[in-house]
Amino acid sequence: MADQVLDCKGMNCPMPIVAITKAVKTMSSGQTLEVHATDLAFKMDLEAWSRRTGNPITSFTEGDVLCAVIAIQ
Repeated sequence: MADQVLDCKGMNCPMPIVAITKAVKTMSSGQTLEVHATDLAFKMDLEAWSRRTGNPITSFTEGDVLCAVIAIQ
């Protein structure tokens, strides 16, 4: 189970990434953030964000709702 869950369903680019960035600033290294999104560009945006920030995506599930788990560094 993630330390924090972020609901970004219905948000369009770049708002899920903006919300993730804000959430991560409140978290500590070693915690995990689970994000639920429906934006079709979410996976590509998240992968770019992960490379830029060094916070790895530990799992990604696709379906009607995309679900990512991010490890906070």
